[in-house]
Amino acid sequence: MGFHESPNTYVGNVTIKVTDLERSLSFYKEVIGFDVLEQSRHRAVLTADGKVPLLTIIQPEGVQAKQGRTTGLYHFAILLPSRKELGKSLHHLLASNIQLGSGDHEVSEALYLSDPDGNGIEIYRDRPSSDWIWNGDQVRMGTEPVDARAVLAESDEEPWTGLPADTVMGHIHLHVNDLKAAEAFYHDGLGFDVVTRYGGQAIFMSTGRYHHHIGLNTWNGTGAPRPAENQVGLDAYTLVYPSQSALDKAAVNLRAIGASADQSENGFHTKDPSGNKIKLITL
Repeated sequence: MGFHESPNTYVGNVTIKVTDLERSLSFYKEVIGFDVLEQSRHRAVLTADGKVPLLTIIQPEGVQAKQGRTTGLYHFAILLPSRKELGKSLHHLLASNIQLGSGDHEVSEALYLSDPDGNGIEIYRDRPSSDWIWNGDQVRMGTEPVDARAVLAESDEEPWTGLPADTVMGHIHLHVNDLKAAEAFYHDGLGFDVVTRYGGQAIFMSTGRYHHHIGLNTWNGTGAPRPAENQVGLDAYTLVYPSQSALDKAAVNLRAIGASADQSENGFHTKDPSGNKIKLITL
């Protein structure tokens, strides 16, 4: 079963706020490898395949730089189709003098970086799901150093030409201010299952036994404040449900737990208990 096939609910387009649209556009095109799908003065929609929007960057009126430790975006995660593509990206990022972190999480190999405003980005590839180790309903994930030499060698010295067409938004990882409240919202309201607990400060949740579509942590502090409305960071992200009935069920479940599920033009919008805005749609 492919990544974006029923019965999974998955992360679609992520919208982030930036202070300088032109500077961000250069970064996301030249460093990350997106193509522009549509663009206006204060907004650009980015894609890997020329059709599906994966990232939208907006420059709001009176936008403020990132402030302190708040709830909101930890990182959004761009999933490449192969280790070879990760190797090509790594070559390109090193050649571009980008400051990088990395982690081998057993289920995946990941590179970490930030955009010019400090918005967190992960670029990763999955190991085959047949190699993931499950203990009942919990998948084993850790963090070890990535074997960068082996990843680089996978590229076969093929030139980097941007993101391949079958790149998707793999997951999103958020700062929240109350892990228990967040878990109840994402499980009881949105229908995600916890697949890994990381100490007492982070959980990873998914549908369809993926290693995670949603990461949630309290690393910015339990009770962390919400960011200002026009501050750099996450504006909203989209969850794509596999059917209209699944989407309608999520709206019913959200209202049953006292959360909002307001009708929008092609679905619903809601907010998690830490103020992260989510659009719920089906294709």
